[in-house]
Amino acid sequence: MAQLRVRDYEHMLDLVVAVLGNADPESAWPLITSHLREAFDCTAVTFSGLYTAERVLRTEAWAPESHGPLALEFTERNRTPDQHPMALHVASGVTSPFILSHVSERWRHSEWYDSARYHGGGEKLCLPTPGVPQALRALILGRDVEFTERDLALATRIQPLVLTVDSHARELRRLRTAAPLPVPAGHDLTPRELTVLGLLAEGLTAEGIARRLLISPHTVNRHLEKVYRKLGTNNRVSTVLLAKQAGLVP
Repeated sequence: MAQLRVRDYEHMLDLVVAVLGNADPESAWPLITSHLREAFDCTAVTFSGLYTAERVLRTEAWAPESHGPLALEFTERNRTPDQHPMALHVASGVTSPFILSHVSERWRHSEWYDSARYHGGGEKLCLPTPGVPQALRALILGRDVEFTERDLALATRIQPLVLTVDSHARELRRLRTAAPLPVPAGHDLTPRELTVLGLLAEGLTAEGIARRLLISPHTVNRHLEKVYRKLGTNNRVSTVLLAKQAGLVP
């Protein structure tokens, strides 16, 4: 397998820090697609799923944000998504990342290729994300420049983290539905504490919040300690879930 560079490991660490600091399961995939776009220098990254029982393709997250209309247009145009070379390869039981042109001789001569070039780049790197019954889900990275063996090696290292985040997000949704948290009658949060809480809900780490507000991470942590005390929580996940339920954050 190709050797990774120091910057590749930095990208992996950045992604780990981002997902560990994120308590909102709904923002997990937008967060991942954004980080992968930077790590692989892609034109676009999408997270899509082909639901085999319905034969429906759903694109659930993408980066950049401006790519949204194109991603949804691509989804709507694919009336036979189960015949896409990528879907066929994943349907064969493949679970490891792959470069589409390496596994499909007909990809660059298929009806899908020109459309793919317009919707994020004709060269595709795919990270399958199994875990949901009757669904072929994958992160799809697109760019105009061909992906390398080093890109494939990096994708292989990142995939276990992605699968763990997916499992964690699904468990958070289950817990949120099964055991709603009690909403405090009066929180008494200051405007600054509400601002920090809002940024926490966006998935920012203490360092990220500090950079956004131009204050020190130590000051951010002091604000968070007060937020936890006033809301009666002791960790990021329960704090954000409670704040959302209370209407304190979107």
